[in-house]
Amino acid sequence: MHPLFKLAGDEVIVADDTFIDVADEDAIPEGDVIVSLTRFQTEGEGLLAGGRKIGVRIQADEAVEDLAYDLPRLSLVAPVFPKYRDGRAYTTATLLRERLGFTGEVRAVGDVLREQAGFMVRCGFDAFQPADGATPAEWRAAIHRHRHVYQRAADARPPAFTERRA
Repeated sequence: MHPLFKLAGDEVIVADDTFIDVADEDAIPEGDVIVSLTRFQTEGEGLLAGGRKIGVRIQADEAVEDLAYDLPRLSLVAPVFPKYRDGRAYTTATLLRERLGFTGEVRAVGDVLREQAGFMVRCGFDAFQPADGATPAEWRAAIHRHRHVYQRAADARPPAFTERRA
């Protein structure tokens, strides 16, 4: 089990994970759960009616837009990085934040490495399950590695050209 890191302002902290990641073939346990998109599409109404927090795991080849109607009722969405070099989860996070207006937790899971941290935050991720054994301090350093950015993104950092104008 990988630790859970969350953004807390400018810091990266180790957080308690109240969610249980449930495989499609497993029974749903008591408490807060993360299920696959497929399982959510078949059992979602029952899970949401149970009064628990629900998260949905989105594989790289799945369309996050399929969750658009249910996003206000979800606590988290977990885009999966199948390999560190597969960037489709970045697109999923950006769509969640910018197009679909999701305000819940966007958690990076799978092959998540600290070298990706800055890019993940720019796309809207705010929680991470690193697979590389990195510490929160190393993640914070990776997130703040670059002082300037050159375009607008989900993290709302001002681009360098607006800093120059000021």
